[in-house]
Amino acid sequence: MQPADKFHLASLDGMRAAATIVVYLGHAGWGRWVPGGLGVTAFFFLSGYLITTLLRREYAATGDIDFKLFYLRRAYRIFPPMYLVLLLILGLGLLGVVPHTATWPGVLAQGLQVTNYYMIVSGLPGLVYSTGSFWSLAVEEHFYLLFPLLLLFCLRRWRAAHVAVILLGLAMAVLLWRCVLVYGLDATVERTYLASDTRIDSILFGCLMGLCCNPALDAAGARLGTGVKALALVAGTSLLLLCLLVRDAAFRETLRYTLQGVAFLPIFWLAVRHPTWPVFAPLNWRPAVLMGKLSYTFYLAHFFFLEVVASLLQQQVVVALVAFGCSLLFAYLVYLGVERPCARLRSGAPTAPVAGAVGGRRVPVRAADTS
Repeated sequence: MQPADKFHLASLDGMRAAATIVVYLGHAGWGRWVPGGLGVTAFFFLSGYLITTLLRREYAATGDIDFKLFYLRRAYRIFPPMYLVLLLILGLGLLGVVPHTATWPGVLAQGLQVTNYYMIVSGLPGLVYSTGSFWSLAVEEHFYLLFPLLLLFCLRRWRAAHVAVILLGLAMAVLLWRCVLVYGLDATVERTYLASDTRIDSILFGCLMGLCCNPALDAAGARLGTGVKALALVAGTSLLLLCLLVRDAAFRETLRYTLQGVAFLPIFWLAVRHPTWPVFAPLNWRPAVLMGKLSYTFYLAHFFFLEVVASLLQQQVVVALVAFGCSLLFAYLVYLGVERPCARLRSGAPTAPVAGAVGGRRVPVRAADTS
């Protein structure tokens, strides 16, 4: 693989940081006021947008998508930190340092990226101690097993706008399937919240933005006035708040994920296109960018540190602060020792230039690695 210049999308590291903090606060005991699940949905949306953007640029540059390279990059990005955290905690459990909750079926399910369906069938018992949050990794890996193939198939036959309609149809099919499960089959909350077949619409909405009216590649929206864009931001934020305020269980497990995906469209679009707006500027501050770079390993390990610190200390705020610091330090060490070396391994990419648009003007962009 040949090295290539990095392709930077403004505000996305900050979005990762914000989503990570939302998840953390929800798990740290403030879930009643801070919806950790919203952070996970934001991760899904962001992932779909970023990867679709990169695949689209590769296709525009080469007329093809290198599946071997795509999956290799995914492996370098996802597996080393994940298996490191999994094996470290498993080892501590076997040594008696932390509770040993794992069974071999549970460990095998986590190693094979089917944590979410294992949890639906068997619950948390059997998984490695404090690694239940790995379920969301399984959702993404299941989606990306097939999505590049589907995208290439569609792009070779139809225009991007037509492909976007297909993706929207798939998202609506997922919503319909959730409604069938909830209203017709009386499915459990775990079934609709954890399963790949009921959660990939959150990723699909990000894919839609990456494919059509992409704020980093397309000039669409450049002529819209600031007032119209501000109104779109208010509308998206209001829709998110509405999703949080409606407490009906059936709504939460059916329409909620779809409406959140719709709400994220203007928010993410504006954050990428207008990173200097006062409301988005903090997303691009250096601490937020660093937190975004550390967010993956932080997400993997934060539950473990919360559990360990809570077993030693009592006061909730103190536990949250100490565990946050431990998670951040661990994530930084893993970033230096594991993630950055792996990033160098996955840094090869097609090098042909692709025309893109940022802030309404055409600029050259180069293909980069998936993330």
